[in-house]
Amino acid sequence: MNPVIEARGLRFHYDSGFEALRGVDFRLEAGQNVALLGPNGSGKTTFLLHLNGVLQGEGELHVCGLPVEPRHYVAIRRKVGFLFQDPEDQLFLPSILEDVCFGPLQSGLTQAEAEARAKQVLEQVGIRAGWERPPYHLSGGEKQRVALAGILAVEPEILILDEPTTHLDPPARRHLLELLQSLPQAKLVVTHDTAFAKALCPQAAFFEGGRVQAQGSTAEIAARFHWDL
Repeated sequence: MNPVIEARGLRFHYDSGFEALRGVDFRLEAGQNVALLGPNGSGKTTFLLHLNGVLQGEGELHVCGLPVEPRHYVAIRRKVGFLFQDPEDQLFLPSILEDVCFGPLQSGLTQAEAEARAKQVLEQVGIRAGWERPPYHLSGGEKQRVALAGILAVEPEILILDEPTTHLDPPARRHLLELLQSLPQAKLVVTHDTAFAKALCPQAAFFEGGRVQAQGSTAEIAARFHWDL
C-alpha cells in the first residue's frame, strides 16, 4: 500500500538563512494516527506547511501519491485538512452553516448539495442545532468542532492538527479525543499534550534540530525524550 505522506531528505531554509529542516524522512500510512513531538523550533510546523505547498523545500515529498509541486497544489489541498491551533482563525462567515458550506461550495457543489453535506458533518461532530448562530457565540470546544466540520465537509484523506487542545478545558479535550478516534482519516497531530497524544496516536515521531530523531510507540518516544510531566 502506498503511504499518504512520504518525505525523503526534505530540507528547507528561511530567507534569514536558518535551516529549519535538515533532511526529514517520514512516512504516514492510510488510517494511521501519528503524533509529532519535539521542542518549539524543532521543525514540526515547518514540515506541516510543506504538506500543502505553503512552503517548498528540497528533497522528495509526496502526498496521496502526488509530488508536492505547484501543478498538484489544488488536488493536494483537497486531500489535506488543517485544523489550526486557534479555531477562530478558520471561522469567518456570519453563521455556523455558512462557514461549513464554504469549502464544499468552493469545490463545486451546488448550494443545496453544500448545505446537505454541511448539516451531515455538523451532526457528525455533535453540533445538532443552532446552525444559524454566529460562530463567535460558541464555546472554545464548539468552535473547534465547527472548524473540524468545515474540514470534514471537503472530505480530506488526511487530517493535520496543530496543538488542537490548547484552548480546551478537560471535558472539551475528551470530546475532541472521542470525535477524532471515530474518524477514519490518517492524522498527524502536533502537540505538547502528551496524554492526548498517547490516547489518540499509537505512534510518534520526535523532531529535534530540523530532523526526525526517532520514531516508535508514543509512550516509548515520550519516555525516551523525557516528554512527560
